[in-house]
Amino acid sequence: MRVRARAAGDAGFTLLEIIVALVVLGILLSTLTRGVQFGLAAFDRQDRMIQTGGRLEAVDRTLRRLIEQLDPGTSTDGDTVAGGQHVLVFRSPLRLAGSSKPGDPQTDGLLNLRLSVDSGHRLILTWSPYRHVIPTGPAPKPHDDVLMTGVDRIDISYFAEGGWHTRWRQPAPPALIRIRIVFPDGDPRHWPDIVAAPVREQPGN
Repeated sequence: MRVRARAAGDAGFTLLEIIVALVVLGILLSTLTRGVQFGLAAFDRQDRMIQTGGRLEAVDRTLRRLIEQLDPGTSTDGDTVAGGQHVLVFRSPLRLAGSSKPGDPQTDGLLNLRLSVDSGHRLILTWSPYRHVIPTGPAPKPHDDVLMTGVDRIDISYFAEGGWHTRWRQPAPPALIRIRIVFPDGDPRHWPDIVAAPVREQPGN
């Protein structure tokens, strides 16, 4: 089929002009689609990063508070902090609902706490109420709170006498406790080391 060139004054478009216009429109639509897809993907990544950052920040605040308020115990308590390179066991207070002021025995309590990463790569805080007296009944069942998922391990170190140690089992807490959350290879998440200073002795001692 031969396409006749449009003569001067003819109305409408030739077949060739229509084909060229359709090709140009297709290219524009393809470019626009790729731009929208890229924008949506970037927005989705940013949204996930914001959510992840918020979660990491919440875990950071929780662990700092628990360590800073760590119970140093007394001379008769024995070790109140027992830590390894990947596990931390300690006691810390928990403000219960309805508390009106710090120190209220009806609303404040101590927890036995254990921080670790389980076989499912979950950062777990295991806790149970601390009993000041010798229990006469069965010990309360520990509770597990999942702080974060997809964690490879935690590296914990303890600062005392001018250096960092990978284990701690002393009557008094270390000067500093450092927790590093390590994610699997290829995981984009990253968080600075959590470094907190525990209370070294009971108030009034």
